[in-house]
Amino acid sequence: MVKFLLWCILFVLCWPLALAALVAYPFVWLLLLPFRMVGIAVGGALALVGAIIFLPARVLRSI
Repeated sequence: MVKFLLWCILFVLCWPLALAALVAYPFVWLLLLPFRMVGIAVGGALALVGAIIFLPARVLRSI
């Protein structure tokens, strides 16, 4: 909702720039998609490493 309101303000102030942003947004989203996927993969790998490291402590705590 905030992005839409900011876009409306930009449209009132400078409509050519707002229309250019509206056209460019899908291309920027597609360009950034691989970086998002790498971030998800790295986050999952780090979570797995953390779970493996803390596994002995969790086992000892449950005993």
